[in-house]
Amino acid sequence: MRRIPIIAVATAAIVLLLGGCASTASPDTTPTSSRTGGSEASGGGVAPRDAPSPADADVLTGELSVSAAASLKGAFDQAIAQFEKLFPGVHVTATYDGSSTLATQIDGGARVDVFASADEANMARVTGAGLASGPAVFARNTLVVVTPKANPAGIKTLADLAKPGVKVVLCAPEVPCGAASKKLLAAQRVTLTPVSQEQNVTAVLTKVRSDEADAGLVYKTDAAAATADVRSFTPAGADQVVNAYPIVALKDAPNPDAATTFVSFITGTQGQRILASFGFDGP
Repeated sequence: MRRIPIIAVATAAIVLLLGGCASTASPDTTPTSSRTGGSEASGGGVAPRDAPSPADADVLTGELSVSAAASLKGAFDQAIAQFEKLFPGVHVTATYDGSSTLATQIDGGARVDVFASADEANMARVTGAGLASGPAVFARNTLVVVTPKANPAGIKTLADLAKPGVKVVLCAPEVPCGAASKKLLAAQRVTLTPVSQEQNVTAVLTKVRSDEADAGLVYKTDAAAATADVRSFTPAGADQVVNAYPIVALKDAPNPDAATTFVSFITGTQGQRILASFGFDGP
């Protein structure tokens, strides 16, 4: 019961501050609808529009553990830094890995406050186990083909990945980027055998950057952060294979008040602005 008044105080403080700042979004917290619906992981696409800003920095304190998909690292590092400035009493520890790995850890009892997945399937594993409910889609991402800067294999189309001698690295099929890659290749009738299958998109990009592979499939946000080392292009059909990213505060979160506020921050104005700056599409 102690949690209710704390959240109420934080909410009131946020609304009062936002109401007096012309440069911030309206404090209206009416949910907005996602472009997709019907799945449990999307939570019907519900996401609050307001972004929390503290009038009283002492409202939230303690440690906050966030498990997030590897493709979120750049954006979430910046978002976490901003969140900690808004709430200096909260220290956030982030773990980045493949969503399937993170879901397995949470299902195995890892003490986590917030889970941000790169797909709805792995979020459904967590909600289906009764560990969370009502996740909100907060971002979307699309696959691109990446090659080393010199592009020694002359990759210009998705079909080029299947040419003899071309070394392609993909995410493992249980990982969101791997599931999306499999779907894209099947839809475009491209059959290939990757030289390796990685547990997260960062590992795929690393192998391409280091010339261990001629090409790989990664998210456009990852490619955008590595333009000094790789080339990229959006293959045909990629717009039909878009990953939705849901986020949720875990039911047994060690710091439930901070967890709920962090989710609101990510789905709100400030979090969305940061995600957009890293190339993520909105929910």
